[in-house]
Amino acid sequence: MLDTVRDAATPGTIWLEDLTLGLTRSVAKVVHSADIEAFATLSTDRNPVHLCERYAAQTPFGGRIAHGMLTAALISAVIGEQLPGHGTVYVSQSLRFRAPVRPGDRVVAEVTVVAIDRARRRVTLDCACRVGDRVVLDGQAQVLAPSRAID
Repeated sequence: MLDTVRDAATPGTIWLEDLTLGLTRSVAKVVHSADIEAFATLSTDRNPVHLCERYAAQTPFGGRIAHGMLTAALISAVIGEQLPGHGTVYVSQSLRFRAPVRPGDRVVAEVTVVAIDRARRRVTLDCACRVGDRVVLDGQAQVLAPSRAID
């Protein structure tokens, strides 16, 4: 429900005042062909490496791969829903794409608090996505965290 406003105190939100270094949250998702097709429609990125098996088989990947930003969106899901959660606003995100995600892969996106600037409400998060033991994407995000003092 896109037009439903949820209170920032919804379970899952971790207030700035309660954040600690090393705190980690994650989400797991199997990336299906339908997800890749929906992302292509939403983003308008219809690169055949994502959508056409015959084309993708001729690339260095040897088959279809998910959009890198589809994988990165799982990091956004963790940040927006769990750590810090509802009311969080992105400031920046760096990403390194290390390996492809293929249809049927189970991706685990994990976010860890590595720095907290309480005066500015800024939180720095290490971010990684894995398929099995392999890191497919990593980077760092900086966000404005929800605060009891403001919200």
